Amino acid sequence: MDALLLHRIHFAFTITFHYLFPQLTMGLSLLIVALKTAAIRSKDERYNQAARFWAKVLAVNFLMGVVTGIPMEFQFGTNWSQFARTTGGVIGQPLAMEGVFSFFLESAFLGLFLFGEKRLSAWGHWTSALLVFIGSWISGFFIIVTNAWMQHPVAYRVLPNGVYEVTSFWGLLTNPWALLQYAHNMSGAVITAAFVMSAAGAFYVLENRFADHGRIFLRVGVTAGVIASITQIFPTGDLHGRYMAKHQPATIAAMEGLFNSRTGAPIVLIGQPDEVARRIDNPIAVNDVLSFLIYGTTKAEVTGLDRFPREDWPEPMPLLFYVYHIMAGLGTYFVFVMIVAALSLWKGKLYHTRWILWPLLLSFPFPYIANTAGWLTAELGRQPWVVYGLIRVPEGYSKYVSSGNALFTLMGFMGLYTVLSILFIVLIYRIVDAGPAVPAAAEKEFASVTPD
Repeated sequence: MDALLLHRIHFAFTITFHYLFPQLTMGLSLLIVALKTAAIRSKDERYNQAARFWAKVLAVNFLMGVVTGIPMEFQFGTNWSQFARTTGGVIGQPLAMEGVFSFFLESAFLGLFLFGEKRLSAWGHWTSALLVFIGSWISGFFIIVTNAWMQHPVAYRVLPNGVYEVTSFWGLLTNPWALLQYAHNMSGAVITAAFVMSAAGAFYVLENRFADHGRIFLRVGVTAGVIASITQIFPTGDLHGRYMAKHQPATIAAMEGLFNSRTGAPIVLIGQPDEVARRIDNPIAVNDVLSFLIYGTTKAEVTGLDRFPREDWPEPMPLLFYVYHIMAGLGTYFVFVMIVAALSLWKGKLYHTRWILWPLLLSFPFPYIANTAGWLTAELGRQPWVVYGLIRVPEGYSKYVSSGNALFTLMGFMGLYTVLSILFIVLIYRIVDAGPAVPAAAEKEFASVTPD
């Protein structure tokens, strides 16, 4: 196995594992603000208990995100040094800003939210939750800005030595690709948090443990979930797909398995791409729909892979086709489940309808799969470019880091992350098992050891 492929697998592994955590952090921070707002408006202590419960989950999740996120920034220098050297003048700025908001604003106010409730007023504690939410979402924005520049480079110039630099930081921040990708990504994060919160609520209601808090979790989770699931498809997914069709037509063609340009192009629901024969085997397709989705008319021509040189096709094309369809299929499932749950909630039947509670309980892994598939779609779709249209992947990796070194460190990360995964599961299990309500005895014990 050559060094380039190992470097790609190495970064793909670390970034995929890392993003399991920020998506929940960003989504959960919003839902905690909703819980704190409900606590202030209703003066119901159960909402504060619910917020404290999810703050514990958020803290563990945030810590795992930090621990797994730091190595990725070092990988720019170790595995992708040529890319870092030529583009550091562009990507370095948003990455530095992400660090500022993540490690200063988000982490500082998370600590204040966790340990300052007894010392802050109700509105002061609510403000700390709000600032955790703002910090996490701004942090995510700067990461998206970095990735969006790699997908759709804007506001740059090339110096005589071949190094890229920013010509307008504002232009970099307002990259249309970044704004669309950010909206789509954040709705995906809210979906993850909504399904996790709904799953916990369904678990407590089905087990008849902490059932009052379980109903709160279901109410907040399903409400957020139905809104985020719909906006994930329209308008965020729809607008992002249209923009991608304009600026990365080869990516859209590969995602949809469209080998030949067609007027009234169909959308393929199921099939297996055959690159050699340039066709989709065993397709289930709906005629004209792809043309309508992209251009608003069934008569429009959609550009196929036949219009591009073979070396400019996204690779591996079959994997891109499959992960895109996994993402789209799960997105449709999310809308269906959450609409059914929301209607049941509106009718007052959700808490007693086991055939809805069980799917909510068992579905919490699916948003993680869908978000991972979405990021794989974005990154595989950019191939064979590390910066679209400017720098090809073989021009960006560290040529003097051998395949043996890359394989050794990859195996080390896999072993370490296995240990971290076990630790994370144990910690989350203990939080969920303990439940959201703090016993009165524990409250008295805490008060006796806490200075005034």
